[in-house]
Amino acid sequence: MTVFLSLCFLFFVGSCLGWCIEVVFRRFVSAKKWINPGFLTGPYLPIYGFGLVGLYAICSIPINTGNYWGDAAITIVIMGAVMTAIEYVGGLIFIKGMNIKLWDYSSQWGNVQGIICPLFSLIWTAAGAVYYFVIDPFVISWVEWFVSNIAFSFVVGIFFGVFFVDLAHSVNLSVRIRAFAKQHDVVVAYEKLKVSIKTRMDDLRAKSRIDELREKAEKGMEKLKKASFFFPFRSDKSLEDSLEDYVLTNGNGDKPKRKK
Repeated sequence: MTVFLSLCFLFFVGSCLGWCIEVVFRRFVSAKKWINPGFLTGPYLPIYGFGLVGLYAICSIPINTGNYWGDAAITIVIMGAVMTAIEYVGGLIFIKGMNIKLWDYSSQWGNVQGIICPLFSLIWTAAGAVYYFVIDPFVISWVEWFVSNIAFSFVVGIFFGVFFVDLAHSVNLSVRIRAFAKQHDVVVAYEKLKVSIKTRMDDLRAKSRIDELREKAEKGMEKLKKASFFFPFRSDKSLEDSLEDYVLTNGNGDKPKRKK
């Protein structure tokens, strides 16, 4: 039971830290906006939680070639492969099951279905090296602290309670997005959809400052007035409007290729 609770604790830590990393990445590198990353509403990304659990588990496997650097190299390569596998399986589930693409590497060389690519596999391997040489001792100390303060599992339990409620809400949302995607024969790039909503909100706020466009902007803002960082889709109407705008903006760029 202690091992199970420790892994749940690591999943909790990895999910929250990963969310922080992705928020900063989107703000300063990719979208250049404050965008809530991922599929869920709350401040956590499960794929990073699984990633941290996987890295911790791999480092716990004894590898003894008789050479320290040989052991390190084998472990790091396995880490990169496991992280790439997690990314591929997660991306494939969303694309095939929900017609939603959470990330897109289609522009990267050697990509597989736009889900994984050599560049990011190399990045995951490098991240594995950083974990192996720098982070793992800290993670071990975190686990030791958690085991000696098992009462903290109450907090982890609250996290999972909120997490599963959020998951149910997000799955319900994905069902509506999937129905729209099927109707329009597209795969919805979730990141582009969120950026589209954020851009529309920013544009409408800017227009509302101009007197001659105030009335028109207020009508548009009425549709999006309940949208926020964590809840971009507060109603069926706002979701429908956002998806329609997404299709108009992106055209057929995300249409899946049909097999002949």
